[in-house]
Amino acid sequence: MKKEIDKMKRFIFLLFISFILMNCTSKNNEIKIIKNSDYELKIAPNQQAILVLFPCFSCDITHTTTEAFFLKNIEQKGISTLILNYNQKLFLTSTEMNEIQQLLNNIFEQYQLSKENIIFGGFSSGGNIALLSANHFIKEGQSIQPNGLFVVDSPLDLEELYKSAQKDIKENINQDAVNEGNFLVNLFNQTLGNPADSIQNYQEFSPYLISSNSTRNIEYLTKINIRFYSEPDLDWQKENRNRTYEDLNAYKLEKTTKALKKLGSKNIEFIITQQRGIRANGEKHPHSWNLVEQKSLIDWIL
Repeated sequence: MKKEIDKMKRFIFLLFISFILMNCTSKNNEIKIIKNSDYELKIAPNQQAILVLFPCFSCDITHTTTEAFFLKNIEQKGISTLILNYNQKLFLTSTEMNEIQQLLNNIFEQYQLSKENIIFGGFSSGGNIALLSANHFIKEGQSIQPNGLFVVDSPLDLEELYKSAQKDIKENINQDAVNEGNFLVNLFNQTLGNPADSIQNYQEFSPYLISSNSTRNIEYLTKINIRFYSEPDLDWQKENRNRTYEDLNAYKLEKTTKALKKLGSKNIEFIITQQRGIRANGEKHPHSWNLVEQKSLIDWIL
């Protein structure tokens, strides 16, 4: 009888130990999620990299998580994600740059995030902010140093964006394009001025300028890995916007790629996609987060 009791005690003890170990393993594999009005942070178990993502002009965290399909379960691959609510910017003043710098420093310090393998990324105007931030952080030798940068169909040349907006207004082909054109022209006139007589402002704040080969805001990016994504669907653009290749963000991204290569960048890719311009609601649109394919991105990051 005593032997049977001892066996039962051992069995219960082993069962208890197994439960504890399984519980610890489960906790170690959990993704920690922190969300507030400024950001959403998902900390991957066994983090190998962290993505810092900037949304498009009128977008927020919800839009990014809905449209950026490559984020699905990416934490299971050891990639943490920090999605910022920092939007409605096409360029950054020094004050705004300091705000981003302080925000990121606080987040990394508060949650004790590893600063190994940091990747900045952004869609549309968010790509401008990601690029400008990466260049600034490297230039200033900040403790947060991006290892990589990816930009998704972003209007890197603000002078060309101004001209394209004027063209959309004049041609009046699509009401959405006209509305956006009016908004952009008014925004630039109130902030940077008309590039025809205020080009120095565009040289200071635009990520890149084709007209003057202004590289001051990309010159510190030559040592990191870079991907520029775009889908220049010329049939769609012709039918819906009456735009040529030179009117598109793709053209500006191609020119910026060449400028970076001339500066010495050897790890830059200009990725032209096909049939990936599909939004979450099923709408075909080449200006989309979905240009980024998950497996290729993960392989590039890791």
